[in-house]
Amino acid sequence: MKTKSIFLLSFLLLMHCASKEEEIYTPIPYNLEIPTLFANKLIAPIIPTNNPLTEEGVALGKKLFFDKTLSGDNSQSCATCHNPKKAFTDETRFSDGIDGNFGTRNSMPLFNLAWNFDEKFTWNGKEFSLEKQAFEPVSNPIEMHSNWKKVAEKLQGDATYPDLFLRAFGTSTIDSVLVTKAIAQFERTLISANSKFDKFLLGKATLTPEEENGFNVFMDEAKGDCFHCHGSNNNPLWTDNKFHNNGLDATFTDLGLGEVTGDPNDNGKFKSPSIRNLKFTAPYMHDGRFTTLDEVINHYSEGLQRSSTIDPLMKRINEGGVNLSTKDKADLKAFLLSLSDEEFVNNASINK
Repeated sequence: MKTKSIFLLSFLLLMHCASKEEEIYTPIPYNLEIPTLFANKLIAPIIPTNNPLTEEGVALGKKLFFDKTLSGDNSQSCATCHNPKKAFTDETRFSDGIDGNFGTRNSMPLFNLAWNFDEKFTWNGKEFSLEKQAFEPVSNPIEMHSNWKKVAEKLQGDATYPDLFLRAFGTSTIDSVLVTKAIAQFERTLISANSKFDKFLLGKATLTPEEENGFNVFMDEAKGDCFHCHGSNNNPLWTDNKFHNNGLDATFTDLGLGEVTGDPNDNGKFKSPSIRNLKFTAPYMHDGRFTTLDEVINHYSEGLQRSSTIDPLMKRINEGGVNLSTKDKADLKAFLLSLSDEEFVNNASINK
């Protein structure tokens, strides 16, 4: 009886210690390095109070982002469709899921997400917050085609994950909420701000005459007139993060924002992507219809399609577009490529 009592006391002490460890462990705050241009031009990044960045949370999120356990057959991870070498997108028009099924929209690149001030994510803005955006692909039948209960069970049975969750969130009990919080933490650290044009703005690089003219074409309302939707040297995100109908179609098979709001006036509107890293993110547009930057430029130059919801910013719709000269097209392309951040796509700290 005495032996049994000692065993019981030891067990209770162990449980008490484990409980205390969960209670007292404090994750280390993560130091998010804000680029100089961002600090000069933008307000602070959006970091939810219920999901602050920590060293442990970001590291856990990175591990989960690259872990194929999140898919139904353990064959795909988030990184399968969001490849770091491609600025966290892929090279296909539509990504295929674990069953070989394809979606209808191009995989969006992932960077500077902490500065998406309206917190509306995906091409049609259906997901509010990065945490909610990270939730959907796991259970989507044409993507990772799993369910969160099975994913949590697999992670719970892993030799390392329970302790990693304990250190990141103070509990070793794993669920979908904590998984998506960790992934969102990692995604908020994906910052791209070191292109040639960034260095030019900081006085550390010189543009070629072609790049300089291309920037002028971009900013000129009588020429490219691109800056309204895609920002300028005063907006280092290079997007307004809003939704526009940019004249791709006369009629819509994909309603875009209209699918979310139910408002016909929003049909055909999609989120303006950042024009950073276009060197790595082909194909382009929400449905990946353009394989080259030349095709994109030609669309705005002479390929606009009229519809009832076309954005008023497409001011030269009656002429089919802005009708750029061959030289201005080439120079505009040179400028756009100067926004490519080689350091970002080759950064070992955000690669697997």
